[in-house]
Amino acid sequence: MRLEDFDYRLPEAQIAQFPPAQRDGARLLVTDRWGGELYDTLFTEFPNLLRGDELLVFNNARVIPARLYGRREATAIPSHRAPQATGEIEVFLSREIAADVWEALVKPGKKVKIGTKLLFGSGELEGLVTGQGEFGLRVIEFHSSDAQTVRTHFERLGHMPLPPYIDRSDETTDRERYQTVFAKHPGAVAAPTAGLHFTPEILRAIGDRGVEICELTLDVGLGTFQPIRSETLEGHTMHAESYVVPEETAERIQAARAAGRPVLAVGTTVVRALEAAALRSHTSASAGSKLERLLEGGRDEAKLFIYPGFSFRVVDALLTNFHLPRSTLLALVSAFAGRERVLAAYHHAVERGYRFYSYGDCMLIR
Repeated sequence: MRLEDFDYRLPEAQIAQFPPAQRDGARLLVTDRWGGELYDTLFTEFPNLLRGDELLVFNNARVIPARLYGRREATAIPSHRAPQATGEIEVFLSREIAADVWEALVKPGKKVKIGTKLLFGSGELEGLVTGQGEFGLRVIEFHSSDAQTVRTHFERLGHMPLPPYIDRSDETTDRERYQTVFAKHPGAVAAPTAGLHFTPEILRAIGDRGVEICELTLDVGLGTFQPIRSETLEGHTMHAESYVVPEETAERIQAARAAGRPVLAVGTTVVRALEAAALRSHTSASAGSKLERLLEGGRDEAKLFIYPGFSFRVVDALLTNFHLPRSTLLALVSAFAGRERVLAAYHHAVERGYRFYSYGDCMLIR
């Protein structure tokens, strides 16, 4: 499929630069997966739009302050002098591949070669570039030079990794607002943005409706936000993202499917994790290793690229924010509800003045 088929026009003024004043203050566009009218409402009405027998699945990944600013240590220095720091660099953590070893994007990349030592803060956090991978990534092994852990230094020295379309520096309030209220497991370098709208009050209202809730963890990274650089979707390769589907979540999904109850994914990251787990289960059963379940619990990596033509095994409904043109996320939503229907909903949202992207409004597809 051609990338240009997933384009739309968005006035720059509709790209949300800040979250709404209230966490649950977003607008909500409601549409039917199989057709029907578009319906404008507010996110506070979300609990009332549920049937009452759904199984909602959340991504409980916690965003870490993944943007670090540091210096390169000078390499050629007289032996009698202490190491000196030189040019400034920016490190954007992508994915932890071993304890305190991360894949990361580095600017300026040409200055940071294998063997380069990086210093952060006053030197209490150090990084050694040990490898180079796809997409311009570097492998960096971090060390603490004091009694604090590497993760503690990330929290203190790092900045919240706001997306590039938010044209401002991160602020103290982003530490709370670019994080869901149910975030538990640190490791994501971007927020599962559909979950940002939920408050404890909204969650209680959902529970009062009789709706069941369960969680999984997908560490949002480059796989979600890496741009498509090929002319066709088929030419794009997804970057892996780690996920964990707890066995309890797998069992609840299995029970919901057996009872004919809909599974509602809160965000595209949940869709990707669930469908990847289901595909893994199907592939394993086809190989004759076990009886097929809808999906298996456990840890794995999601490399799945979902675009039109994909056959969904788990997800029946989706709550999602609005996504960039020509993106893997727009392709996923188009696969779920049909490209023409999704683009029509996006054009409606543009005309009605909805706010777009991470801090913007949202859409319920059921």
